[in-house]
Amino acid sequence: MNTLRLFSHTATTVPAGTSWYLADLGEARGKQELFTRQAPQRLKTLREHALIESAVSSNRIEGVTVEPGRVWELILGQPLLRDRDEEEVRGYRDALTLIHENPAVLPVSDATIQKLHRLTRGEIWDAGKYKDKDGDIIEHYPDGSERVRFRTVTAAETPARVTELVADWQRCLDERWIHPLIALAAFNLDFLCIHPFRDGNGRVSRLVLLLQCYHLGYEVGRYISLERLIEQNKARYYETLEQSSQGWHEGKHDPWPYINYLLFILKTAYKEFAERVGDIKAPRGAKTDQIVTAIGRFVGEFTVSQLEQACPGISRDMIRRVLREQQAAGVIECQGRGPAARWRKKG
Repeated sequence: MNTLRLFSHTATTVPAGTSWYLADLGEARGKQELFTRQAPQRLKTLREHALIESAVSSNRIEGVTVEPGRVWELILGQPLLRDRDEEEVRGYRDALTLIHENPAVLPVSDATIQKLHRLTRGEIWDAGKYKDKDGDIIEHYPDGSERVRFRTVTAAETPARVTELVADWQRCLDERWIHPLIALAAFNLDFLCIHPFRDGNGRVSRLVLLLQCYHLGYEVGRYISLERLIEQNKARYYETLEQSSQGWHEGKHDPWPYINYLLFILKTAYKEFAERVGDIKAPRGAKTDQIVTAIGRFVGEFTVSQLEQACPGISRDMIRRVLREQQAAGVIECQGRGPAARWRKKG
């Protein structure tokens, strides 16, 4: 039972917390054009950072990583690819570019979903193809045990269920079943529950989310990486997804935890956009600004390695230089010595 269809049958009472998110996002969307008009040239730096962060974070959520020193050239240049992980990160960049460049001509359809999967998976035998074998979502524990977190739609049913989901999305918008942002989050939940591909479902779900945001006029994903925010709140992502998927097959699930999670991500992106749009440095100081911003996001102690992950494409030497500058300015202090030393903000 698709979540979207729950909204088609009966009048839905929207939780108060959800309504607050919708109000805040409506206000943020109204200010969006003002922000982009204020500094059109300076926003280029934000777009580059968002592209890099999105490609790295969305893959890293799924366990695909590349060397920090390779990221900048891998996303913004054309180096020879060294391995499978680099191919997948580059493919995600290509999918992002496709969406960013002209989202209006890219419909939410079976063909688009399969194309995005094909781009992100690269030269692999089932790229762009729905799964041909049943596969449940399994959670593995450190002691070697495991459990079935969710039983996905069978392979035989998958093509029809994706087609139905795409049709329901359009009907929901046309017939105004529910607020479009709620519909967007419901679509994302349904997509992940269908789990149409053997691998790469999470990455495709985030790309379709970005595309749908564009279609609804919420363009913050061009400047602030939604994928990076999801990675930073990964525990809550998995927690709410599990909460909202229980009983999904029978149509007895509670979609609101996951819906509110995605609305929280969008609200956080707009809040960060508003904070950063007036603080963007010229390209000469762009990397320094990115490092300083990343330091500001840490709560408690952090390491150089963690800062490298938060600043893909920036060299360790550059990160250490900015750390020394911030230390000299009395903003942060170092706890310990050597590569494993921990840093923390003063006060």
